[in-house]
Amino acid sequence: MTVEPTRMLTGPGVLRVVWLPGSDRLQGTCHCGATYVADGPIEVWDWLLAHPIGHGS
Repeated sequence: MTVEPTRMLTGPGVLRVVWLPGSDRLQGTCHCGATYVADGPIEVWDWLLAHPIGHGS
């Protein structure tokens, strides 16, 4: 059974981390659409929190 979300947050402050089915990898997505695939949560969150440099405050 799969449950699809009925709504998703959007906007300049939304960062998303999802598990890639069939692997042990995580994909981080910035609100600008840039993505990064990592082996663990620390690596993907480090990238996400550093990536927005240049997006403005």
